[in-house]
Amino acid sequence: MLCKFALGVSMTALACSSAMAANLTVGFSQIGSESGWRAAETSVTKMEAEKRKITLKFADAQQKQENQIKAIRGFIAQGVDAILVAPVVATGWEDVLTEAKEAKIPVILLDRGIDAPQDLYLTSVASDQVKEGKVAGDWLVKSVGDKPCKVVELQGTVGSTPAINRKKGFEDAIKGHSNISIIRSQTGDFTRAKGKEVMEGFLKAENGGKDICAMYAHNDDMAVGGIQAIKDAGLKPGKDIKVVSIDGVPDIFQAMMAGESNASVELTPNMAGPAFDALAAYLKDGKKPEKFIITESKLYTPADDPKGEYERRKGLGY
Repeated sequence: MLCKFALGVSMTALACSSAMAANLTVGFSQIGSESGWRAAETSVTKMEAEKRKITLKFADAQQKQENQIKAIRGFIAQGVDAILVAPVVATGWEDVLTEAKEAKIPVILLDRGIDAPQDLYLTSVASDQVKEGKVAGDWLVKSVGDKPCKVVELQGTVGSTPAINRKKGFEDAIKGHSNISIIRSQTGDFTRAKGKEVMEGFLKAENGGKDICAMYAHNDDMAVGGIQAIKDAGLKPGKDIKVVSIDGVPDIFQAMMAGESNASVELTPNMAGPAFDALAAYLKDGKKPEKFIITESKLYTPADDPKGEYERRKGLGY
């Protein structure tokens, strides 16, 4: 290979990485576009591929696992060099990933995990979703102190790893604080419309919302829907009902500017950058990356320049 003869260590790495990336074709099976964060992940993945001169074949599963499995089989038939998958649910992947393994096509998971043998995928690039939930719960514990606090929870898609893990992390954080309790919990499917609908039901069931201290949403889009429901009920989100959620999308920073959201735990949309880096290194020398590449989970509140954060994020495709 020509890049073996490049001079200097850093130049060698750059030349090899660029040369290999320029010849790659990668399939990307995306869950769908259920949230602003998901749209940003898609946009950033395409930008990262273009930057590396990777040919990206994109497939939108429209929140259906059968569509993802069909797309992955299509990628295998096309003989792509690698496959990125953001899995819609955690189970049911062994057969199709075994097919990819037999075809010697490395698979990288993005932002969600699966219940399958680890030798079926090269690596998983994701946040620590349990930690995300715990960071949100820790914020609420600190915010309410010893005051009684009844929480309603907008869960993500049933069976998805973020829904399972973000719930666990939050529950771990409030465990041992008997003044805080989750009184209602229901899936909002990670969508704004369903989040609004579910929160409307919670408000009606809990004395028009007067008995609710806080709303915890597994993502910001459901939180934004829930915020609208709280406003429609004549209450002030962020004041009458505290709002804490996860993702760090532009709209949640607008809500913070309006005093309608109290906290959000950031989930970076750039999962593809670390994934492509790991893939390039693996194809260069066969060295397998860490099985789990973990991104940061940072808490943002209205004290953290929400206007500036909104401006920094608004062009990322959310």
